[in-house]
Amino acid sequence: MFTKFFDNHGASPQSPKSDVAKGSLTSADLNPRVTVHYGIPATASVLACDLIQRLVAVGTLDGRIKVIGGENIEALLVSPKQLPIKNLEFLQNQGFLVSVSNENEIQVWDLEQRQIASHIQWESNITAFKVIHGTSYMYLGDEHGMVYVIKYDAEEHKLAHLPYYVPTNVIAEEAGISSPNHPSVVGVLPQPCSQGNRVLIAYENGLLAIWDISEDRVVLVRGNKDLQLKGRTTSDSPEEKKLEVSDCTSDGDEVKEISSLCWASNDGSILAVGYVDGDIMFWNLSTANPKRIQQAEKSPNNVVKLQLSSGEKRLPVIVLHWSANQSCGDHGCKLFVYGGDNVGSEEVLTILSLEWTSGIESLKCVSRMDLTPNGSFADMVLLPTVGVTESGGNLLFMLTNPGQLHVYDDACLAALLSQQEKTTCVSSGQYVMPIPTVDPCMTVSKLALVYRDGEFSKALSKIVSATKLKAPHTPATGSRRWPLTGGFPSLLSETADYQVERVYVAGYQDGSVRIWDATYPALSLIFVLGTEVPGFDVAVASASVSALEICSLTQSVAIGNECGMVRLYKLTVTSDEMSLNIVKETEKEVHTLHQTDGPQCLAVFSLLNSPVCVLQFAKFGTRLAVGFNCGRVAMVDVSTFSVLFITDSLSPSNCPVGLSAMISFTDNDTLVNSPRDSVSTSLNDNEKWLAFVMTKDAYLTVLDGTTGNVVSSLSIPLKAESSAISMYILEGGNIVSTVPSEISETKFEPAHSSPDHGITPVEAKSEISAQVAYFGQRLKSLLILLCFEDALHLCSMKSVIQVSYLMLFLFQVQYICKFF
Repeated sequence: MFTKFFDNHGASPQSPKSDVAKGSLTSADLNPRVTVHYGIPATASVLACDLIQRLVAVGTLDGRIKVIGGENIEALLVSPKQLPIKNLEFLQNQGFLVSVSNENEIQVWDLEQRQIASHIQWESNITAFKVIHGTSYMYLGDEHGMVYVIKYDAEEHKLAHLPYYVPTNVIAEEAGISSPNHPSVVGVLPQPCSQGNRVLIAYENGLLAIWDISEDRVVLVRGNKDLQLKGRTTSDSPEEKKLEVSDCTSDGDEVKEISSLCWASNDGSILAVGYVDGDIMFWNLSTANPKRIQQAEKSPNNVVKLQLSSGEKRLPVIVLHWSANQSCGDHGCKLFVYGGDNVGSEEVLTILSLEWTSGIESLKCVSRMDLTPNGSFADMVLLPTVGVTESGGNLLFMLTNPGQLHVYDDACLAALLSQQEKTTCVSSGQYVMPIPTVDPCMTVSKLALVYRDGEFSKALSKIVSATKLKAPHTPATGSRRWPLTGGFPSLLSETADYQVERVYVAGYQDGSVRIWDATYPALSLIFVLGTEVPGFDVAVASASVSALEICSLTQSVAIGNECGMVRLYKLTVTSDEMSLNIVKETEKEVHTLHQTDGPQCLAVFSLLNSPVCVLQFAKFGTRLAVGFNCGRVAMVDVSTFSVLFITDSLSPSNCPVGLSAMISFTDNDTLVNSPRDSVSTSLNDNEKWLAFVMTKDAYLTVLDGTTGNVVSSLSIPLKAESSAISMYILEGGNIVSTVPSEISETKFEPAHSSPDHGITPVEAKSEISAQVAYFGQRLKSLLILLCFEDALHLCSMKSVIQVSYLMLFLFQVQYICKFF
């Protein structure tokens, strides 16, 4: 529509990429970024929807945008600046989303590429923003009363400021405004049925104007001078909440500030306007003579006032949305209102059913319904149900904090109205996260690798591909289907030779554990491990999960909880009969279990009455180290379900165990056996292995993995309120522990090179001196990396073991971060 008024401007040439020397490391190579995100951010604040592609976008207060479509269609767009998003709109059916930040930066997002396609920084404060439906043109209103037009060119990937604006002085003259300070624009709405030629402009001081783009002139002006209460009042509201409808005519000098607006008719003849004082006005904007500027006549047919409450102090009307009522033809509608009630009243979204017979002067309220949000109300949008359900109508999406999205259809709202209750409809649909974090509450999780050529991967792949195990998702949406279908789907496991390579494991407050296939971004649920063991009453099994560990070689999962219990599951069972081993510190019970479909619990360990902090498999899954909150460590033989040893507290202050790592030494030069080696090799009695355990207060202890004897200990002084985060064993550029990363190839200059950093050694016991000599030759190339909240310590493994340690590097985390 604007192409006949504007010249096309070519896109500016893109700057060539800087040449990077081959083999050099750049910041782009170490650029952490979110590739997969599930759920709605807790700071969600604004909604937008694509009516054709059936997408919903959720803007936040920290610059993130979550785009939700059909099943497994989710994308998280992260702005470089963590600023609140105040405007958010789709370029309908074009695959682009436009956002405006609080610092007035306009960004166009390419949804398929999940990145910013173009952006411009606006100089003035943007106070109104609207995309013209079906086009790439956008109206923009600012604090100075100006209205501009911008356009996004998808081929040129360019967002351009077009040389067109609506002259504020012309509108001010027609409205009889002589003030040199023009009021801010609070709304711009293209008028329906005008082929995009007309736009409604609303100003903060209550002025309304319709501007004709094709003729460059004012078509109609309305304002506060057109208001005067005539005195007709009706009330049709239950529970002593009055709903007043009043006629208004001209000659009013009161300034009524506009806070929201929406069209209240399909042809753009009626406008609903919400005000700061809590009033709602229905304006008749029909123009009989389009060639003549229409001033408001002194007629009761121009405007009608509606009040949700008769209180003196009422809340501003923040949100207004309108939808036609198909059963009532052109004379019925629903109005969705947030605000307008008495100050201090309960937070509700009010849904009004309105009708009029001849004109807006006959407006009456048929029914009122107050919908109590599940949380703090943030925003709402309406999405037509055409093509999704046979009944038609609209879907109401309501966003609440923290991070909840509910959807209501007409049937749900009708049922709620019949109940005449101010409670959330139980049959409403709720956005269900593939990975629940709140219901139930997630307490611990981890991402684990699965060896692609292993038996575990093959077994999981069969389950995923054939979908034989249908584990329940949480929480269910009942019989209602999630109404969003569009978007760009993620890669799915559709190939014939598909194999599971990664799994995501999460533990919950109710004691349950869920396992997903995480090979591709579209995670699919494989197992749900409950707390019940058929035929047995396992006490405190439903306590909150506090630690998890998975071993793909033995196809086992260990689960620790807040009551000190450890459950050991076999995920793929091959024998017809299994046994359940209930192991305590001094006794053991064995019970026979018959095989059932899915995972089976093989053992329950109740060794100490202290929360489990750390679990780690060793020696290819035949050993399990258990760290407790009381500072003690237990070593379990998984093959025999027996306890090898339980240490005393490893920290003088009885601080909880926070980290652990294991390493094995054989009689040959191989430090760690290949995962493809047979299990019999890993069970070699002559194999020596060590367990490195560090408590939260940075007390590092090296244990003999077979006997539990202390090889050496180090106490590392930390700054106040700092604690240990993680620990890794490095060898030749590889992490020997199960962490899938490589970091030692990056060379850093140390911030401190002094050999003495205040680490207090604890003298090793004399009876293990022979073991120290044995290990010494095999520790030359090993390093141990200790990560704290404010520092990193990189130590020589041999020095730690021999207690004549040497600290290689000590530098602050802030120094490391600049490489990322």
